[in-house]
Amino acid sequence: MTEPEAIVAVLAGGRGERLGGAKPTVALGGRALIRHPLAAAHDAGLEAVVVAKPGTPLPELSETVLQEPELPRHPLCGVIAALEYATERSPAPAVVLLACDMPFLTGPLLRWLAELDGPAVAEVDGQLQPLLARCLPRDLPQLRDALAAERSLRAAIAALEPRIVGELELSPFGRPERLCFNVNDAADLARAEDWLARVPD
Repeated sequence: MTEPEAIVAVLAGGRGERLGGAKPTVALGGRALIRHPLAAAHDAGLEAVVVAKPGTPLPELSETVLQEPELPRHPLCGVIAALEYATERSPAPAVVLLACDMPFLTGPLLRWLAELDGPAVAEVDGQLQPLLARCLPRDLPQLRDALAAERSLRAAIAALEPRIVGELELSPFGRPERLCFNVNDAADLARAEDWLARVPD
């Protein structure tokens, strides 16, 4: 068996305060929110891991759960933990980064991202989407420096000089704004429920 060219890391270390906490377990379409991006990873035929803070409430999962440090509370902690996990492999695979609150990602999109070369990041409406990105274990020193300097995740990913995956490349896999949609609050949750109830367009 050959090692995969990439694994998927679903980041679940945020507080989820605007959704009342425990964001990964919030119900959407009859299942926990985190199960949606995990399903996309499995549809892509890729190994998926979940990265969370110690004590983060999670549904029962078959995937490996990695613990990022309790402090600082920064999304780069999860990115670094996932890349460190990847370095334990030989050869070390790339890591496709997702957020646990992105329910509309698709398997074909994740498979396509996994097969790219080098770092990459989605861009929608002129904004980088650092929670849909591809990083490499070689990026670890630069990302650790970014965390120490308290740079934002967006700035840290941009500094890797990644390939920009724009809306034209995203659109064969679905509507770009939906693919990158995050469920951050009750209004977003209602919108996501509405989208799930509709026939895909």
